[in-house]
Amino acid sequence: MIKSAICEMLGIEYPVFQGGMAWIADGKLAAAVSDGGGLGIIAAGNAPAEYVRSQIRIAKSITDKPFGVNIMLLSPFADEVARTVIEEKVAVVTTGAGNPSKYIKDWLDAGIKVIPVVASVAMAKLMTRLGASAVIAEGGESGGHVGELTTMVLVPQICDATTLPVIAAGGIADGRGVAAAFMLGAQGVQMGTRFLSANECSIHPVYKEKILKATDLCTMVTGKRLGHPVRSLRTPFAREYWNAEYGGMPDDELEALATGALRLAVQEGDNEKGCFLSGQIAAMVKKEQPAAEIIKEIMEEAEPVLLGASRWVK
Repeated sequence: MIKSAICEMLGIEYPVFQGGMAWIADGKLAAAVSDGGGLGIIAAGNAPAEYVRSQIRIAKSITDKPFGVNIMLLSPFADEVARTVIEEKVAVVTTGAGNPSKYIKDWLDAGIKVIPVVASVAMAKLMTRLGASAVIAEGGESGGHVGELTTMVLVPQICDATTLPVIAAGGIADGRGVAAAFMLGAQGVQMGTRFLSANECSIHPVYKEKILKATDLCTMVTGKRLGHPVRSLRTPFAREYWNAEYGGMPDDELEALATGALRLAVQEGDNEKGCFLSGQIAAMVKKEQPAAEIIKEIMEEAEPVLLGASRWVK
């Protein structure tokens, strides 16, 4: 069985993180992933602290395994959520869409493992100096907020730039992807879109069906003009936003156009006004199954691939 330093550090069976997907990764999904041997992660997204607290307590009521909380640093509630994870004694905090420097000392002092998402070598070096426990190198193939570099390019550069364990994210859907990440130097992987098909994932049935029927060219990136690019499925909303983005709509109106769009997708399955976040691997998701089964299946696929690859490495 594939083990790495990240397993020992966090007390998990498999080096697999579940991505912090806003309005999707709740306490129930995080607990299922953690019970399955990975690291489940509750997404704070743009939610207020009390919502995050309630999801933490739901996860605690289901599992006694470690789980984490992802804090989206662009959220107006980021300060409150940063305090909440300390009060609730969360084991791990991951961060995204920003620089978590101002929070790191307090989290470390509280005994929390801090694992930021990084999209550049400079950010990885900064997080290393500030005492992060590991970093997540997330390529632009992923769903949600994305950077410019691909996973294949980003991961080895981050591995070369830090002494911390590196978790690879973006474009990983099966054992081949896990094996590739390890060959690039990673000590674990994070998957978001892959867990949209988990039985325990409570997205609207329309959303889940879109993922299961996705094709190789099913996603697009919008939001670059505002400096916050997002990858999602090609839907009427995504196309409308693209046209508005490059059609001269003022920035404030463009921001307003996206407000609430993810919630409409997740909770209502609204095909016209909903933003269905998805990574490029959606076309590789073929069936709905328990989260624990997803993890076990992927890791069992990865082991022989890594063994075979090692025969060619001198």
